[in-house]
Amino acid sequence: MRPTLFAEGNRRTVSKLEALRQEAHADKAPRVALRIQGVMLSLEKHRISEIAQLLHVNRASANSWIQLWNAHREEGLMEGQRSGRPPKLTEAQKERLYDIVESGPVAYGLHTGVWTSPILCGIIEEEFGIFYHPGHVRKLLKDLGFSRRRPTTKLVEADPKLQNKWVRYTYPNLKKKPTRRRR
Repeated sequence: MRPTLFAEGNRRTVSKLEALRQEAHADKAPRVALRIQGVMLSLEKHRISEIAQLLHVNRASANSWIQLWNAHREEGLMEGQRSGRPPKLTEAQKERLYDIVESGPVAYGLHTGVWTSPILCGIIEEEFGIFYHPGHVRKLLKDLGFSRRRPTTKLVEADPKLQNKWVRYTYPNLKKKPTRRRR
């Protein structure tokens, strides 16, 4: 059985942590305040399982807070930048993709004048060997500075007078009308 892990510190540390916790509450950083509270409980010799139960968190979280406190002090408890999943495309590959999209689909050798997400998925897989979902390709293009355009539906050969007549007279008669209730 492993020995119980406790936070390192003394009475002055507790008062310093109390000030930090109040500052975290004032800055509207509840997760930081919760971590500080966990370390303060550990300084009062509460076990990790008790801390987790009192603060309604997982034991692994409480354990990592105490380890971070012992290793890095205040900096270990502060909010850090969440790295997330690393991008599949490198910066050089993104520049090359930018050039491909900028030149257009005809210059790339396609018989269409418009880029679509599925087409770009195929090109990314062909050029770089990386598969992206079409929904993510749209996000990737937005990050590269491109905007999405959707086609508008417009009848090219339609007569505007006949369209106006249909909208004003025919369409309202097609709509369902509420039936009158009789008393």
